[in-house]
Amino acid sequence: MRLGLISEMSAAIRAKLFSGAFPVYSYMYTLRQFMRMNGVSGQDVERFVAAVSDKGLSVREIEQLAHGYFRGPDSLRQEIVNGNLSLPLKRLREASQNPDGCSEFERTMLRDLELSHKYMQRVMGKSQDARLKSRSFHAEANLLTAAILSRVAAFNHSLRHLHDRSGQA
Repeated sequence: MRLGLISEMSAAIRAKLFSGAFPVYSYMYTLRQFMRMNGVSGQDVERFVAAVSDKGLSVREIEQLAHGYFRGPDSLRQEIVNGNLSLPLKRLREASQNPDGCSEFERTMLRDLELSHKYMQRVMGKSQDARLKSRSFHAEANLLTAAILSRVAAFNHSLRHLHDRSGQA
């Protein structure tokens, strides 16, 4: 997995990671999620890494800035690119405290529900596709579907319970 990550990253990002200017953890667990789920380009990631490298930021601060950079408005992105990190960090901290009446944990749960919905739709749409025909695919799919099916009842129960609780609010 790590060799695959190294081969995918640009020389500039590799240099920042190997020199210690940017934390490997932040690249692997924060930036990769934007690249996989949101289709962020390698150039955007490289621009972000260049903007926040060597600034003495914590992993948490890098994560906050990444969310602002990749999901926030263009003005916030521009502040980060220009190196004015204190103002965006302050704004992101204020926003994360109570932007819409939800705690950080609640927002994370809402994001998990959104992703569950998204991937349920994708699996339902792709599961009947004729292109799914190789023996290795079917062997691995059989193992994964067995694991998922063994958890369907518990997942369904939890989802119904959450639905009932949220409907009473």
